[in-house]
Amino acid sequence: MSWSNALVKEILKPESLIISSEIAVVIADKFPKARHHYLVLPLADIPSIFHLNRSHLPLLEELHLLARNVVEVKGLHWQDFNVGFHAEPSMQRLHLHVLSRDFVSPSLKNKKHWNSFNTELFVPYTKLYSQLEKENSISRLSKSLKDELLAKPLICNQCEFVAKNLPTLKEHLVAHLQDPKSIRKRTTSENKRTSSSP
Repeated sequence: MSWSNALVKEILKPESLIISSEIAVVIADKFPKARHHYLVLPLADIPSIFHLNRSHLPLLEELHLLARNVVEVKGLHWQDFNVGFHAEPSMQRLHLHVLSRDFVSPSLKNKKHWNSFNTELFVPYTKLYSQLEKENSISRLSKSLKDELLAKPLICNQCEFVAKNLPTLKEHLVAHLQDPKSIRKRTTSENKRTSSSP
């Protein structure tokens, strides 16, 4: 079984399941991009978002309900999470990402990881649901747009800080986690200094 099918294999292991219903399961992401990163997958063999139509809206509602459930079970706050799908999924089997907005993780290793969750390459659940309801399908992004989004600067998802590289961004994100108020003040002054320098 290829790595792209690893999710299918994972949901067959009872020990991997955090929550399950008759039509979907929740597992932990094996390579989490944040302190909390879960995947909600249907038991039905739906390869990706491009295989969805209006008939799948009740299924999406169930996935969303399980996303809320796992956040509650873990004793966390819903507003601290991003919930959505990759516009260009790399793994076989439809899966909804439920990940905390801190993005503090050793598995966050490159610019592609960051931009795949912090640009239009990540489609929020509500946006995808609305598009499916209206258009009855999900369209692929053009290659040029994907390339453009992957090349975007490393912009913090919690303030206006633009990092010169991933280690700088990761250090900045940890500071947000440790003292959210002070990092906002510091970032504003850093950005002013950068923009005023010749």
